[in-house]
Amino acid sequence: MFSNNDVLETIAMVEKEHLDIRTITMGISLFSCIRDSAEETARKVYDLVCKKAEKIVQTAKDLSGEYGIPIVNKRVSVTPVSLITAAFPEKSPVVGNALDKAAKTLGIDFLGGYSALVHKSTADYERIFIQTIPEVLATTERLCASVNVGSTKSGINMEAVKLLGETFKKAAELTKDKDGIGAAKLVAFCNAVEDNPFMAGAFHGVGEADTVVNVGVSGPGVVKHALEQIPNADLTEVAEQIKRTAFKITRAGQLVAKEAAKRLNAQFGIVDLSLAPTPAVGDSVAQILEEMGIETVGGHGTTAALALLNDAVKKGGVMASSRVGGLSGAFIPVSEDIGMIRAAEKGAITLDKLEAMTCVCSVGLDMIAIPGDTPATTISAMIADEAAIGMINNKTTAVRIIPAVGKGVGDTVNYGGLLGRAPIMPVHGCDSSKLILRGGNIPAPIHSFKN
Repeated sequence: MFSNNDVLETIAMVEKEHLDIRTITMGISLFSCIRDSAEETARKVYDLVCKKAEKIVQTAKDLSGEYGIPIVNKRVSVTPVSLITAAFPEKSPVVGNALDKAAKTLGIDFLGGYSALVHKSTADYERIFIQTIPEVLATTERLCASVNVGSTKSGINMEAVKLLGETFKKAAELTKDKDGIGAAKLVAFCNAVEDNPFMAGAFHGVGEADTVVNVGVSGPGVVKHALEQIPNADLTEVAEQIKRTAFKITRAGQLVAKEAAKRLNAQFGIVDLSLAPTPAVGDSVAQILEEMGIETVGGHGTTAALALLNDAVKKGGVMASSRVGGLSGAFIPVSEDIGMIRAAEKGAITLDKLEAMTCVCSVGLDMIAIPGDTPATTISAMIADEAAIGMINNKTTAVRIIPAVGKGVGDTVNYGGLLGRAPIMPVHGCDSSKLILRGGNIPAPIHSFKN
């Protein structure tokens, strides 16, 4: 039972502190859709996705009204498309366009899963598939793509890393009239998870049930408000306060997730407790770190504060639910966090500092705009660095970088909405091409051998 205080506290979280269900994401297996041709497969894919997810938008609206908690995004993730189109990879865009059409028919925000898993090596069909990504992202509106280039068990596939640097460049070039938004819908992963409800990296893993509902809960403003109540507490008490807050947020998310799965006739998957910021004032991960005692995010001590935050969020979430999954931690996307945007504009936070922060938080170099003339091999080197952090530390890391064509340091890209805006950040001018062009694999670390 909930006490009156619990009810009032939840109302305050929603009305004043930006508590929301950031996304309800339905994962759908597409294996039953495989046919002899791309066109027939695409028709089956469209029909299946529209049938399975036909009630997701209305269900989210109903639940939001009943529980009084905003549900911001309604999304779908699907089986990695490279597996569905392996017999005709050059025609993968036909399926990609069918998925985008389904997303528009359903009225959902994004659909993820135009993806490939090449963490150990790259099959011929996967290489062809990856080369179709820029075109597909340029000709669709709601489709998102991702590629897993490494894992702790397999090491890092440097051929795929090289290919992804070129893919980011081309995706940005083909959408330069929209500030390179194609690159903003593409993620390079190491240790990608199969139950991630957040875009642009969501896909429906091959180990999942036919239809699954995963929910992403977010509440940076709630955590910041909780810390404002203990301005002089030591860091032990700060960690405890964050844990208690994360516990409450997760319980709310699980309540909605279970009911959503029931109404959508799907299996309840996981609750992803990720502090995912938005450009709105008061909904910032950076401002949590500043509340902890950093004058401006990016200053010395930022990584330590972020480590405390990320760990406490995970501990609080796991206490609240046995189905915590996805990424579950703190996100630091530059363009989507007003505190990060301001720090980047002042030069207080750099790519180097962001890379250090990714060692202790969820995901990686996220929604960062860089000069459009940055070489593809430099982008590949950034991906390799992040993949190495993920591989060695047995955690998910990622890169979502936007080479803004025709723009340089001092300029800004602006997408509006949840994607926000980002000042162009400087990149090291050192040449990394020889490293990238060597190819091969970076072997898995010694501690990956667990058997």
